Amino acid sequence: MLMPSALRLPTKILASLLAGWLAVGVPAVAIAAGSGKGSSGKPAAPATPAPPPPPPAEPPPPAYEKSLLRLSEILGALHFLGGICKVDEPVSWRDRMQALLDGEKPQAAERARLISSFNYGFETYNAVYRTCTPSAERAMELYLAEGQKLSTELRSRYAQ
Repeated sequence: MLMPSALRLPTKILASLLAGWLAVGVPAVAIAAGSGKGSSGKPAAPATPAPPPPPPAEPPPPAYEKSLLRLSEILGALHFLGGICKVDEPVSWRDRMQALLDGEKPQAAERARLISSFNYGFETYNAVYRTCTPSAERAMELYLAEGQKLSTELRSRYAQ
């Protein structure tokens, strides 16, 4: 009768080892699969986490973006030309550009494009004119007319 108690000892040891493994978080699947080895005898590969989701796509630009970019360029040109021709404006053209940005509340990429257009209009005339000339005054007249036309079209077509 010595035999049955000898068989019970390994069973108790195995049961306590199994309980210990489960307590420390060894997955039951790994134990059942032969201590983490697959059917080929190699260690099982760790599970790879799912890749992060792609960043959200930026919404498409508004239908009137081309007109807004042109208006921004005009505002930049008028800001420069108004400075050299000493035009006394109650609100500067730069402030009007800021009001456009504040009212539009564009996404970061669209905001950057609008600011770039304003700067392009400013720098285009900054590279050529140092003083107010008749052609600078004429350019201002043309830009004022075009800017007024664009503003009116944008307001009548897209204002809410």
